Amino acid sequence: MTIYLEFEKPLAEIEGQAEELRALARRSPEMDVEKEAAALDRKSHEMLTQLYGSLTPWRKCQVARHPERPHCKDYIERLFTEYTPLAGDRNFADDHAVMGGLARLDGRPVVVIGHEKGHDTKSRIERNFGMARPEGYRKAIRLMDIAHRFKLPVVTLVDTPGAYPGKGAEERGQSEAIARSTEKCLQIEVPLVSVIIGEGGSGGAVAFATANRVAMLEHSIYSVISPEGCASILWKDAEKMREAAEALRLTAQELKELGVCDRIVAEPLGGAHRDAGAAIDAVGREIGKMLDELGGMDGQAVRADRRRKYLDLGSKGLAA
Repeated sequence: MTIYLEFEKPLAEIEGQAEELRALARRSPEMDVEKEAAALDRKSHEMLTQLYGSLTPWRKCQVARHPERPHCKDYIERLFTEYTPLAGDRNFADDHAVMGGLARLDGRPVVVIGHEKGHDTKSRIERNFGMARPEGYRKAIRLMDIAHRFKLPVVTLVDTPGAYPGKGAEERGQSEAIARSTEKCLQIEVPLVSVIIGEGGSGGAVAFATANRVAMLEHSIYSVISPEGCASILWKDAEKMREAAEALRLTAQELKELGVCDRIVAEPLGGAHRDAGAAIDAVGREIGKMLDELGGMDGQAVRADRRRKYLDLGSKGLAA
């Protein structure tokens, strides 16, 4: 059953009417309703094209958070073969909000790391809604060390509202773990490519996405703070999240102009959740292209390329 977002309610009515007609025809085979249903299908396609052709930043936030959007686990299962998960930070625990391990992408050996949000209530609780604790970032550091040692490219899939802000996480050194993970991204002498597949929230995302190449799905977001958090701080009113989303310039299109993201991966009409397979395959092709771009560089050149990318941030596209 399709889950519709708030701004998709008119679309839900049209698609619901088409489905009702077809359900009626299934119960009464003598009824011919296909012509009327096809007309409703055309109308819903036109509305979908119109809605997604002019999404506001806030609506893009809603799409990026859609519960049916494909998550890290879906990407790993479809794109990677011989996936061998590696667990734990060898210090405290295994954080299920972060998954990663050794795998092959089109036959190429890689290390893949990503945030996993979960798909239902049980898995979302287990995965802590994609909000990593310190041990999750320390697990990522361990995996990047393995990649560096064995000269394997690193692929990161970012989808988190932010690092977990709980008391226990802070006691175990949350900010230090995020900083160390970001530092490790800059230090390793192997290609590192990252894709923002949903939400890229604050330092929790930066700790995985300080990469040579950063791609974003068309309707993903990447920001220093959530619109609700920004609105609460600036206006003391979380309901001003729409204004905050505009001001934060968090969409893939705006971030490409600013040089924060290098490329945008087109999504199926209506968002990645409407055709997860096509969206995942598009991401896989883009990851392959990014790795090919970096394939001829030695370790020092790869590291210098990454360093130069982040030193140059803020040098273009800052006009309001």
